[in-house]
Amino acid sequence: MPRLAANLSLLFTERPLIDRFGAARAAGFAGCELLFPYDHAADDLARAAEAAALPVVLINTPGGDWAGGERGQAAIPGAEARFRAEFQQALVMAEALGAEFVHVLAGLADGTAARATYLDNLRWAAREAAERLPDLRLTIEPINRHDMPGYFLSDFNAAEAILAEIDAPNLGLQFDAYHAQRITGDARAAWAGLARRPVHVQVAGVPGRHEPLGGDIDYPAMFALLDAEGYAGWVSAEYHPEGRTEDGLGWLTG
Repeated sequence: MPRLAANLSLLFTERPLIDRFGAARAAGFAGCELLFPYDHAADDLARAAEAAALPVVLINTPGGDWAGGERGQAAIPGAEARFRAEFQQALVMAEALGAEFVHVLAGLADGTAARATYLDNLRWAAREAAERLPDLRLTIEPINRHDMPGYFLSDFNAAEAILAEIDAPNLGLQFDAYHAQRITGDARAAWAGLARRPVHVQVAGVPGRHEPLGGDIDYPAMFALLDAEGYAGWVSAEYHPEGRTEDGLGWLTG
């Protein structure tokens, strides 16, 4: 079984965020993700993570006005200054939390100008992160357009081509099995077809993005595949519980 992390923005939401660290540790998780921690004091989050012995694995760059439809800025022509200011904000938070990864949100965009902007911003971000936080790694993630219409990066081949073109050692692929299933129809085949091994993995059931139990993805087989290939990274539970979080954690032990 891979190392498992809990996305505390989605799981254990029956509790205040500060209390979710201890709950996740008690449930058997070894790490955690925080999608957008920016509305909370970094010191408070860091203390809660340390007290629970639950390291912060990943955060996202700021998403912007999420309720208003924004989904990040990295691929949006004309938003370069905003992206870079928000990326600096992400670096400050990542350093305070000791995060291993920052997922760089591309945003809603399309076309050749968007791709050029995305490449320029990712190159800049990789250099900036390497100078500021040499141990930090950045990720990009294909996200399906059924759930997020208009999101720039929605294809694994495109993601691999971008990573190859930039060729930065601190920039890698984030593989969300839920999105892979929605994009390709077969998450395990999508994994097997990748030329570049992902540096971070997320899981959720399909359909519904609930617990990784049953549904269209055979997760016991998926986890066995990761183990057989020697994947040593984190697998993060990023799903919406169907009920109380603890009541749906049977999948942790198979």
